[in-house]
Amino acid sequence: MSDTTLHANEAEMAFYVRDHHPENGTLLGFWIYLMSDCLIFACLFIAYAVLGRNYAGGPTGAELFDLPTVALNTAFLLFSSITYGFAMLYAQRKALNQTLLWLAITGLFGLGFLYLELHEFAALIHEGAGPQRSAFLTSFFALVGTHGLHVSFGIVWLLTLMVQLKQKGLGEANMRRLMCLSMFWHFLDVIWIGVFTFVYLMGVLP
Repeated sequence: MSDTTLHANEAEMAFYVRDHHPENGTLLGFWIYLMSDCLIFACLFIAYAVLGRNYAGGPTGAELFDLPTVALNTAFLLFSSITYGFAMLYAQRKALNQTLLWLAITGLFGLGFLYLELHEFAALIHEGAGPQRSAFLTSFFALVGTHGLHVSFGIVWLLTLMVQLKQKGLGEANMRRLMCLSMFWHFLDVIWIGVFTFVYLMGVLP
């Protein structure tokens, strides 16, 4: 095969890759993933709506939930979305150090959220209100725990992205990764507002 033919084939392959893998393909794929996650949480909310009043003679939400602690947890997650927004603003200005700083603050808020949630779970289980106690508690642990797992994954993703940013800077690929994580993080924020309202606030009502 001649050099001319080889270069022609390479150029054709490069065109094929660009044509069939557009730059916004990553974001489109991630939107599809978020829609599948929406379905998962929709099913968990429906399960809680059906089972959330089946106490089996056990404790109710009004007896178990500590609203001040849950409100503090909610504030942690809301502030983490704000700090991530600052990280994105600095990323658009190509200010790497400030971007890393605000990402680190976001991660700290996320860790604070997880700590309070795990503390709540441990306290409930210690009181004998574990997921096996009633259908209400099973659906509660499933919904809130799934959200907590997503936050844990988000923190691992955030730390990994910080390492990538430190190594390769704010290039096009890392900017796409920042955007995907931004959508994921704000999505978790919206889901938690639903959990706080539907599970905790309504749970303390008679």
